[in-house]
Amino acid sequence: MDNEAKGEIPENILSGGVQNAGELGRMRGWRVESLNIGLPEWQNFHGREIRTGICKKPVQGSLKLGPRGFEGDGVGDMKHHGGEDKAVCVYSLDHYPYWEEVLGVEMPAAAFGENLSVAVLSEDDIYIGDILRLGSALVQVSQPRQPCRTLAARYNRTDMVRLVTDSGRTGFYCRVLEEGSTAAGDSLIVQERDPRGVTVSFANIILHHDRRNVGGIEKVLSVPALSATWRESFRKMTLSPQSGLFDSSVFRG
Repeated sequence: MDNEAKGEIPENILSGGVQNAGELGRMRGWRVESLNIGLPEWQNFHGREIRTGICKKPVQGSLKLGPRGFEGDGVGDMKHHGGEDKAVCVYSLDHYPYWEEVLGVEMPAAAFGENLSVAVLSEDDIYIGDILRLGSALVQVSQPRQPCRTLAARYNRTDMVRLVTDSGRTGFYCRVLEEGSTAAGDSLIVQERDPRGVTVSFANIILHHDRRNVGGIEKVLSVPALSATWRESFRKMTLSPQSGLFDSSVFRG
């Protein structure tokens, strides 16, 4: 019986992910195929009115990136989105075909409300705490992206949050360490790998599928660069890990 069949986490995830992909990113970078921004507007999603910035549009040319994100960009729900720990949202275009098959729709540009649509990048490739060069800016991976009800409303799927977390195709957020500018066609280039080796995938698995894993919780908490909201939530998990239950009232992502 293999590890997954026994309910264990695969060794490549336990060890922090796939090194080769990370080294490829260090050497060549991951190309930003689309740079996307949008200010909050009222959107009608299948009869439901929501004020949101999720419907971002690709832009040409260079944009300034500051501590709270790109110029001309914004979020509708400041309680759960935005802020310095979530200044930049990154999502892989490699996931789009999967979602088109699952949802039965053609994915629009910036389908997950991401600022950076990148190529040949997965959640296994990136460590929380990795420092990345983006144009003239410097950013740091702070947490996985937590899917929300707005995303569910956009695609008219009440099970969208579960679909995203079960698939592991979440994307991730970055904070800005050095302000600068970037444009589509630039690359995310690893400047420094976090030595703790906690991938975005690993953090997702602990939160959504292995909440009794005290060692895994502690491993995620060992990353100094972990965002404040995820750190608070994982600390609360250490108080009652035996429940193994996901409590959305405790977790704020």
